[in-house]
Amino acid sequence: MLLLLAGPAAARAQTAPAPIVLRAGHMQAQARGGAPNRPDKAPQYPGGPQALGAFFQDNLKYPEAARVKSVTGNVLLNATVGPDGRLGNLKVAQSLSPECDAEALRVAALLPPWHPATRLGVPLPVAIQLPVPFGNGTILNVLK
Repeated sequence: MLLLLAGPAAARAQTAPAPIVLRAGHMQAQARGGAPNRPDKAPQYPGGPQALGAFFQDNLKYPEAARVKSVTGNVLLNATVGPDGRLGNLKVAQSLSPECDAEALRVAALLPPWHPATRLGVPLPVAIQLPVPFGNGTILNVLK
């Protein structure tokens, strides 16, 4: 007889929802039903992706150490958009350089509240991944 036991950590690991990646076609509305914690409306930055890109262009300071080394790309942040639309639990998921990581976290903390995710009209917290561009000349390609 084989008996497998799993502790509480294993149970939590199996139920943690994956973050929503802000990418074209990644988020789709749930028509009736679906998982009880899955939103039927994704969180959205006020003004949409172009406004988010403009916010980064206006507020991001390209670190001198990264400029000297010609470091370009995106810092990928994990965050939670709360029911009130505020970003919380900001963490670097994919690093570019220590200087760029620190600047991405600084600027993300300045973001105004988002329109929160909803399920059946009720706002709920949702994990997201947010790319923060550095020196690559791109405005966020976050589409509907």
